[in-house]
Amino acid sequence: MSTFSAKSSVKPAAKAKVAYVCSECGSDHNKWQGQCADCGEWNTLSEFVIESAASMKAAAPARRSGWAGKVDPPKVTALKDVSHSGESRVSTGIGELDRVLGGGMVAGSVVLVGGDPGIGKSTLLLQAVSKMAASLPALYVTGEESLAQVAARGARLGLSLEGVNALAETGVERILEQAVKTQPRLVVADSIQTLWTESLTAAPGSVSQVRESAARLVRYAKETGTAVFLVGHVTKEGGIAGPRVLEHMVDAVLYFEGESGSRFRVLRAFKNRFGAVNELGVFAMGDKGLREVSNPSAIFLSGSNSPQPGSCVMVTREGTRPLLVEVQALVDASPLSNPRRVAVGMEGNRLAMLLAVLHRHAGVGVGDQDVFVNIVGGIRVQETAADLPVLLAVLSSLRDRPLGEQTIAFGEVGLSGEIRPVPNGEDRLKEAATHGFQRAIVPKGNAPKSGRIGGMQVIAVERLSEAVEAAG
Repeated sequence: MSTFSAKSSVKPAAKAKVAYVCSECGSDHNKWQGQCADCGEWNTLSEFVIESAASMKAAAPARRSGWAGKVDPPKVTALKDVSHSGESRVSTGIGELDRVLGGGMVAGSVVLVGGDPGIGKSTLLLQAVSKMAASLPALYVTGEESLAQVAARGARLGLSLEGVNALAETGVERILEQAVKTQPRLVVADSIQTLWTESLTAAPGSVSQVRESAARLVRYAKETGTAVFLVGHVTKEGGIAGPRVLEHMVDAVLYFEGESGSRFRVLRAFKNRFGAVNELGVFAMGDKGLREVSNPSAIFLSGSNSPQPGSCVMVTREGTRPLLVEVQALVDASPLSNPRRVAVGMEGNRLAMLLAVLHRHAGVGVGDQDVFVNIVGGIRVQETAADLPVLLAVLSSLRDRPLGEQTIAFGEVGLSGEIRPVPNGEDRLKEAATHGFQRAIVPKGNAPKSGRIGGMQVIAVERLSEAVEAAG
């Protein structure tokens, strides 16, 4: 009887509560099931351990004291009394990366860098770490390569690794333990899909592991003021692998893009709490790593000395930077009953709509023709300023007649055939004049009063028919 009483006096450990989270919609479920009851997707539920409020409250003081010293209890503060003189920024030593980040790295920020395998994510961050290590301590955490491989890459690229500490580890708890000891101001985790935490039983790379590992690194960054760069793998659809909530947790999401076989790489900001979204940085991959491209407009323009049919140069705007991009079109008789409409670098549905407007309001029909449109250089244009250049390139290819030497165009085309102005028209015209263009076909709302800018003739149009006539 006494033995039974002794055993019964021992309180069993509380079993961790488990929820199952959908990677598509983020909804929670009490038990695993093949199909998410909220969004209807199949095989998207992953295990996620829920910490109790008591355990989180007990762990918080110890965690804070270990990371950032003594922390005062939180208090409510009037927003008008909060200092907002600006974020403390540190240059990464790479001008194009600074541009995409909004002017440099912000202390305590978390940046997620994604891209296809082999595109240069690790190379870019290793180059940045080597440049920044001279002014602030850095920790490079690798979960995919050995320390020898990282050191060999740095030597091959001719980088100075003085002051760069490296750690080959995938356990988040051990990574944070070493970070507390070395106290870096910059941490690079390559990659977030390889990290795992002991609080979960799921395999590394699963939705729950990626979510919890990222959450702990974000919490560490905010409480210590340490900047954290996370490398993320992408899925075959082009999105960051893992839960969608991962992109909401971080401060900035950067995507590395590039055409296969091309040495040029484009770093684009899709989210940035400290700068402009859709900001663009251009790099060229070489034997010594990634090199900044100081004049990206030059690589997107054709090397031909004379104008060619089916080509039109437009001025697009990516973040705060105007870029000159060549739009090419090929119109050819179709052997099919349903002619093809192929668009590379722009939305296919918009191309079909623009061709309908061209037929209805300019009297130019391509109903029996195959139409192919390509944005040169692998750039994907998402703004409506590409409407007019696309139609002028299609018209030039159909007539087999060039638009004219040193001509640029931009403008939105409405369904009633009107040419609508686009933002920052004057900046676009100045960029074109800087590169020696002599004539511009633009919306009337974007034209300067003098009709010229920097020696370049500006032709203002209000209707699509006027633009077709001006193109000759």
